[in-house]
Amino acid sequence: MRHTILVVDDMEVNREILHTIFEQEYEVCLAEDGKEAIALIEEKGEDLSAILLDIVMPNVDGFGVLEFMREHNYMSSIPVLFITSDTSYESKRRGYEMGVSDFISKPFEPGIVTRRVRNLVELYRHKNNLEEIVELQTKEIREKNDKLAAMNERIINTLGTIVEFRSMESGNHIFRVRAFTEILLKYLMWDYPEYGVTEEQASTISFASVLHDVGKISIPDSVLMKPGKLTNEEFELMKTHTLRGAEVIERVFTDDDPEFQKYCLEIALSHHEKFDGRGYPNRLAGDEIPISAQVVSIADVYDALTSERVYKPPFPYEKAYEMILGGECGQFNPKLMECFKKARAEFERKAEELK
Repeated sequence: MRHTILVVDDMEVNREILHTIFEQEYEVCLAEDGKEAIALIEEKGEDLSAILLDIVMPNVDGFGVLEFMREHNYMSSIPVLFITSDTSYESKRRGYEMGVSDFISKPFEPGIVTRRVRNLVELYRHKNNLEEIVELQTKEIREKNDKLAAMNERIINTLGTIVEFRSMESGNHIFRVRAFTEILLKYLMWDYPEYGVTEEQASTISFASVLHDVGKISIPDSVLMKPGKLTNEEFELMKTHTLRGAEVIERVFTDDDPEFQKYCLEIALSHHEKFDGRGYPNRLAGDEIPISAQVVSIADVYDALTSERVYKPPFPYEKAYEMILGGECGQFNPKLMECFKKARAEFERKAEELK
């Protein structure tokens, strides 16, 4: 298939000369002014391999054609050569700034014009082909990354669910905690931008919350599934699931996604810390506790209260809400409590949805 070039000149003799020069090698379209040129560009678009354009023409001049091409993103894919008797510095400066590839002065030497046009057509053909190849490869890489991300998510969800089944629970706890975390982070971003949580980070934190109890894999069944109250010794053993969770995450995860690993570690290790410093394992206080762990802590406690466990029936939503605000489950960040108040209805709807 032959390449197509567009010749735009208000002088018929110039159009005919250029047509004769190129007709053996290219399909040649002719336009006598910028208005006709724009119509042909709209019709043929990127099927054009080059445009030979005069500057001084009636109706729409050469710069008007360039303006149209810039507005419609043609300049990056179709080379334009000015063939003109206007060789002033200002015209050249303006033309090059607008994306013209070359200037050819009238009168012109046919052999030189032919070679310069051929070189530009070949250059742009390779450039456009390379861009298509890069775009295709980028699409393939994106699809592979999406598949890998989906596979990783299934693996992480499965790992979290295994912990829930060991606890004789349905496995939905991790998905409810993830949903509550996402809701609470939304209000945190709106009302307390000083924490610097972005939408992307909120999504990562919500996903990382799935592994908040992964350390319970190391807790003996006799303690993990005990239907009654734990002894002091058993409770101290249960508390070690935070440390064991951090160890599991450090061993399992590579450095491929350091931000995700960071949030997983923060949450697994610190989701039982309390704002007044009375939590565990490190008795952190205030904003010494990573904000990711603070948010997940509230989501985890809310679900624990409103769900049936081997050691208790579920509390009504209103009672769970009052217990958390009243400090019966430990002290939480007052700012997050304000977010929790606003999120109350959404928490209850999501809890019903994910029962």
